[in-house]
Amino acid sequence: MKKTKGIVTDYPNICIYCGRPTTEEHHLLFGGSIRRLAEEDGIKVPCCSYCHTVNDVKNRIHDNPMAEKLSKIAGQLAWEKHAVAQGMTEADAREAFRKRYNGSEL
Repeated sequence: MKKTKGIVTDYPNICIYCGRPTTEEHHLLFGGSIRRLAEEDGIKVPCCSYCHTVNDVKNRIHDNPMAEKLSKIAGQLAWEKHAVAQGMTEADAREAFRKRYNGSEL
């Protein structure tokens, strides 16, 4: 798998959840065309397969409603922080996120 740096962490080879070497990327925003936009914008985190999909439901990201909700919140906050670093105001960044992703988690 080709690992590319996202906007959330500078360490694409280390699982953001447990510190193991990565085998996968978890898109913090997902579903339909949203995942494609998240890929374009780098809204993803490196993770191992265990933390991503293999572990029991309460200890993995997928199929865990709380982890998926927190992923979406973290993805939006990372995108907004990146937009502010590029010169937007916080309010403009929030509005730009809402327009690009057809809604908001915050």
